[in-house]
Amino acid sequence: MWKLLLQRSTLLLVLVASVAVAKNREPNARNVYLRDNPKDEAERVYVTGQVVTVLRFPQPCDPERTKMLGWEGRFEPVECAGKSVLIVPLQNLEPEDRFLLLVTLADGKELPFTVTANGEREWERPDQQVNVFLDPETREALQAQLKDSRTREQFLEEANRRHWKEDTVDHALAKLLTKGSLKLTPLRPRKHWYFKNKGATIEATVLTGKAKAAVLFRVTNSDPTTPWSLADARLLTTRPGEKPPLLFSEAKPFALESNRAEIPPGSSGFLAVVVDSSAFTSQEGPCDLTVELYRHDGLMEAHVLLDRQLVRE
Repeated sequence: MWKLLLQRSTLLLVLVASVAVAKNREPNARNVYLRDNPKDEAERVYVTGQVVTVLRFPQPCDPERTKMLGWEGRFEPVECAGKSVLIVPLQNLEPEDRFLLLVTLADGKELPFTVTANGEREWERPDQQVNVFLDPETREALQAQLKDSRTREQFLEEANRRHWKEDTVDHALAKLLTKGSLKLTPLRPRKHWYFKNKGATIEATVLTGKAKAAVLFRVTNSDPTTPWSLADARLLTTRPGEKPPLLFSEAKPFALESNRAEIPPGSSGFLAVVVDSSAFTSQEGPCDLTVELYRHDGLMEAHVLLDRQLVRE
């Protein structure tokens, strides 16, 4: 009895911890609708390292006949808990990794799934929970489909607004910088900054051109296990000549682009911030600007001063 309680307590702690980690990696809960069509491909399940992914079914699963092929050394043993199946990768998967998961329900029905890494597209984020519906015509399935439709509609509206907002010259320049196409821009390097922090090394290059200024960040993730991602970027006004610079709270617009959403251990990625010369004027008069980067755990990784005198009108 005590052994059973200990196992359940451990499982609960794993679930709570995984939810906390997953919030930083933007986990996803979604619904899938299976149909009895032999030509249908196995439904994909997107996972990320050390985060529990839960598959929920309309009936209990059979623990003896639910298994994953080739899981040894890459996953914890697959667990059946009532109507749920738990998947726990020990580390992040490579994009080309594919693992076959065969779930057998209490009535003997076999359901295949392909377990893989989360993709680059918005709908391929890591799955926190996958709700599996066998009959799309049930009341629960219809309610879920209605909710999915509303969610997709909201996502498309937000994507359209974001695309309209980011369809600017500054965003185009930022994209070119992150792709290594500096020669295609009117910007030229002026200053270099170097930040060596715990878990990451950042090289920052200040670039300026006619009525534009930019900072190109090259982030190298030196953490052996944890991916690096950007939590926030800020553009703060500073009063020229102040030692140390006095920060204002006046909000300033800027364009931000990156060439990858998450930087794996040992890899590098690029982020670019581009600002217009109009940002160098505040309610207090002419000002300089400071760009700050904050990583996924909230710590500041870099702060770079943009001198307004570097910008040509």
